[in-house]
Amino acid sequence: MKAELTWQGGVKFEAVSETGHTVILDGAPESGGENAGMRPMEMVLIGAGGCASFDVVHILKTGREAVDGCVTRLTAERADDPPRVFTKIAMHFVVSGKGLSENKVARAVTLSAEKYCSASIMLGRGGVEITHSYEIVESP
Repeated sequence: MKAELTWQGGVKFEAVSETGHTVILDGAPESGGENAGMRPMEMVLIGAGGCASFDVVHILKTGREAVDGCVTRLTAERADDPPRVFTKIAMHFVVSGKGLSENKVARAVTLSAEKYCSASIMLGRGGVEITHSYEIVESP
């Protein structure tokens, strides 16, 4: 996997992934930024949440569950002192569908957390306390 970041001035960078997707990273005005893009640590949090969300949906679909939605709410805490690493991340999955099996949703979340989500597993091994929870919403 490869990516390239190009400085755009101030503390703003344009990042291009190997697959050709682009995102702007920037800082807050008090840090010399223009608030023109996500902060790098926001991207780390979103990356972990995206990885876990992909797993949960994929596992449920593979198990032939009638999942039609998944919203993942992420909350993170950071250390007060530099390097201000994440200390805690809470992932809450709101999974919707028709007649979803609670056992299968719980299993999908557990498999993501313990086996498949490389991003959150990497962060956890680095000392971040990561918790996972879920709720099921019945679709009309």
